[in-house]
Amino acid sequence: MKEFMLLIRNEIDHQKSWPEAKHKKFLKSCENYIDRLKRGNHLIAAQPLMREGKIISGSIGTWKESPIGKSKEVQVGYYLIRADNISEAITLAKENPEFEFSASAKIEVRPVKMKEETTGFVYPKEINSKP
Repeated sequence: MKEFMLLIRNEIDHQKSWPEAKHKKFLKSCENYIDRLKRGNHLIAAQPLMREGKIISGSIGTWKESPIGKSKEVQVGYYLIRADNISEAITLAKENPEFEFSASAKIEVRPVKMKEETTGFVYPKEINSKP
């Protein structure tokens, strides 16, 4: 199986007006979606992202920092999944609850590069943190 990153994008304040019951229903739908991905042996990792942070740009000596949220749309989370091909990854992405609860949701489906073909370098999956 290949690895794919599902980058979840939405309007920064799309949940702001939701009543608490809708928010809880959304979270439960996300938990169920994660469970389905786990049962299908598709899930590697998944996490929501806070709506705060910085965007770094520039280069050495000319760094710029901009706050997250200057634009209306932000990345709100990600899923790292396994799928046989991009078509299967897209099918899995379409099942994400973001689409059921928000008309402004978008998901980028991107293959993860595992190896540099020109040099043979294999990117690490895990970093051993032992001293």
